[in-house]
Amino acid sequence: MKIAIYTLTSELHNEQAVSAVTQEFLNSLKLKMDFQGADYTLYGTHTLDLIYVRTGGTEGIFRKLLPTLLKQSEKPFYLLTSGKSNSLAASMEILSFLRQNGLQGEIIHGSAEYITRRIQLLAQTSKARELLKGCRLGVIGKPSDWLIASQVDKEIVLQKLGIELVSIPMQELLDLVKETPLHDVEDFEMPMTPEVKKNMPGAMQIYAALTKLVKKYKLQGFTLRCFDLLTAVHNTGCVALASMNSEGITAGCEGDVPALLSMKIAQVLTGVSGFQANPARIEPETGEMLLAHCTIPLNMVERYELDTHFESGIGVGIRGYMKEGPVTLFKVSGDLSRHFIAEGELIRSQAEPDLCRTQQVIRLKDPSLTHYFLTDPIGNHHIVIPGYRKEILENLLGD
Repeated sequence: MKIAIYTLTSELHNEQAVSAVTQEFLNSLKLKMDFQGADYTLYGTHTLDLIYVRTGGTEGIFRKLLPTLLKQSEKPFYLLTSGKSNSLAASMEILSFLRQNGLQGEIIHGSAEYITRRIQLLAQTSKARELLKGCRLGVIGKPSDWLIASQVDKEIVLQKLGIELVSIPMQELLDLVKETPLHDVEDFEMPMTPEVKKNMPGAMQIYAALTKLVKKYKLQGFTLRCFDLLTAVHNTGCVALASMNSEGITAGCEGDVPALLSMKIAQVLTGVSGFQANPARIEPETGEMLLAHCTIPLNMVERYELDTHFESGIGVGIRGYMKEGPVTLFKVSGDLSRHFIAEGELIRSQAEPDLCRTQQVIRLKDPSLTHYFLTDPIGNHHIVIPGYRKEILENLLGD
């Protein structure tokens, strides 16, 4: 991530004195930054561009500079202040002017520790937006028939996130599966039941066909109407999705596009796609929830086992065991008008026979947030992300 510093300085102030303060202030932040000074030629080309308002009396300078900056970048304006030489007062006037003109901005001000943390967070967020912009996500087959509340607005997704949603007929995948040779079951070293051993070559055949489809359409991710595979090829996509997620291709289940968008956001921010699951049980008094699904990214688990797919009893499902500890539950709506974020603890994984194979018991930090699931949920699937991620998710979605 490249962070650039540009400066605004009034001619009334002594440059030597201002330069000394500048050096002391920037050194206190302990960040690697590209100092551009008053030369704004490269403004907008870095991951994060900061305008360091070094002194008061710079409001008019910024106003004259603004038309040029707007041509170079559409990002919010981040005004860095040291708290000296009326830097904060000038920044407040500039930010008020920006708001009056319908433009976004923020003053970055406080202790050196706070400023450093805030700049790092903004840089991460900006990098994530860069990674999302231009993404092509496939929708292979239509969303599953039961996802009646999980529609998506493609134009809004393109406008707000820069993500293009590409519709791909399910039949195209099925044709590719038929053309793809089966793997030799002896290639797999994991312990397998006879039923899993019988179905594993077909599961890998689906993986190979999906890999071809991703390459053909130049996708960075997809969601799959996976239950159609049960009747069409008598197998499941669980192994394929678990593997592809661990390889950096965001892969979701059941044609759920809002879940896919949530997973892609998670991936660019954290490096993992997250665990797409649906709540099976909720305890409002304690904040405990049981979430389950038959696949989980292999790069999210400490270990995993192979089993059959729960609902059908055929194919190959994944029972994954994630490290216990901090997690975040996350979901965006299909028109990006809403999102849900809740932090909690993964307190245990389990393996009940009458649920999808990967099962996680999560206790929310705020038990009252369980009422969201019972009164105003964004569909059924939600994404489990390792670690406390609320701050950076809010930062990305809140602007």
